[in-house]
Amino acid sequence: MTVHLEPLTQETLAEYISIGKQSYHEHYLHLWENRDPTPYISRSFTEEVVLADFKNPNLKHFLVKSEDKTAGIVKLVVDSPLDEHASAVSLLAQKIYLLQAFAGQGLGKKVLLLIEQYAKKHGKKILWLDTMQKGGPIKFYLKQGFQIKKESELKIPGAIPSEKPMWVLTKQL
Repeated sequence: MTVHLEPLTQETLAEYISIGKQSYHEHYLHLWENRDPTPYISRSFTEEVVLADFKNPNLKHFLVKSEDKTAGIVKLVVDSPLDEHASAVSLLAQKIYLLQAFAGQGLGKKVLLLIEQYAKKHGKKILWLDTMQKGGPIKFYLKQGFQIKKESELKIPGAIPSEKPMWVLTKQL
């Protein structure tokens, strides 16, 4: 299975938003009161938000392509400092959302490798991300060489209090 990251274009904006919403609904409804992720969706996957992000040169959006199908989305913050790590050497993987239909095929691992290659190409020494403390993703990231750096918290209104704890994870490149 070949996988690549296709940069977002004006023409693929609607697909990015649609895939982002679908993958988020498939994996994260349990985080929200009444299983309603509207507070997150309205900050992440509206045309207005994505268009504004798209114009910011520090934010890079991609469609995850598996063969000829769109399997998910990725959003990177190219220069993103973390504690003692300056923005020049740190890249934040802000969103890695894959559709449920592609689960269990090794896609997540391949996408992370592509993100690492992108980061190295841009002179980064640290790749970092936030993930929920509960659930499968933390185990996946630790298996891929990430380490827990510190605690964090989901700070969006409407999140269930017991689901808010997050970890900041880092990986040396």
